[in-house]
Amino acid sequence: MDLKSNISGISEEQNPENWSKEQLENWFDAGNWKSGWEIVPDESMDKREMAIQYFQNRERWNKAFLFLKNNDLASLEKGRIRLEEDDLYLSVDEYMTRNEENSRFEAHRKYADIQYLVAGEEKIGVVPLGITCVAIPYDTGHDIVFLNSPENNYRVADSRRFFVFFPGDAHRPCVKTRENAMVRKVVVKVRIK
Repeated sequence: MDLKSNISGISEEQNPENWSKEQLENWFDAGNWKSGWEIVPDESMDKREMAIQYFQNRERWNKAFLFLKNNDLASLEKGRIRLEEDDLYLSVDEYMTRNEENSRFEAHRKYADIQYLVAGEEKIGVVPLGITCVAIPYDTGHDIVFLNSPENNYRVADSRRFFVFFPGDAHRPCVKTRENAMVRKVVVKVRIK
């Protein structure tokens, strides 16, 4: 991908694809991209992809993180909230976590997900898309494909951290940690394609 033409005002030296590991870590750790939201990202996040996507559409990402920072996520009504028509919206849901056998990996092509558990705890499997195989073909209307994977790489999701999943990430949300329990989750959908 040639970002010189996709990121206005960003020189080749500033292009995150060209950053050294140290430059990338410094940008990521400074955290300005989170617009002041104090919650920390999970270690599974692809930092370089985050930088690339952020610079391609900084205003959209800023709007997403500002919404998360400035709203009482525990009191939002369940359902969909549109921030930029179909380019940026969030879903607020409460549900009972599932047994592993009742949950599949999923991936998206047009959107990145910011997933944050406002209340409760669940496991989320996080694996590269390349090690999965299709279980249910891609649904264009819902921007989702369901997948199987030989690995799970479970991470614990709770109110102390958030996750960001890009099209190269397969994720298996909603899995119980110990007992099936009620959780409240906000998922922000950020159009990237």
